[in-house]
Amino acid sequence: MAVYYATKAYVLSFSEALAEEARESGVVVTALCPGPTRTSFQTRAGTEQSRLFKGRGILDAETVARAGYDGFKNRKTVVIPGFINRLRALGVRLAPRDWVTKVARRMNEKV
Repeated sequence: MAVYYATKAYVLSFSEALAEEARESGVVVTALCPGPTRTSFQTRAGTEQSRLFKGRGILDAETVARAGYDGFKNRKTVVIPGFINRLRALGVRLAPRDWVTKVARRMNEKV
């Protein structure tokens, strides 16, 4: 999971920087940060029994895709679908880093 989360952080930072560099060119860069989403991914990754996928605010793929597409059409750089996902993202920004990594580990443990 460490590599997975690190890759997500890189893609978000890269997308934000790329969006700024391309801002005046007409190119739109949108990073979709879906949070936990009901798909076959959790079964393949073996995470379907984790706290992350047992919690609240799990959206279906169609809702996430629609939010991403609408955000892109509206030229948003970052799209985080769902109120609970936006709260989680805010918590990650405000909380101490060591606390965030401990919570992430706990959320990925099986219930």
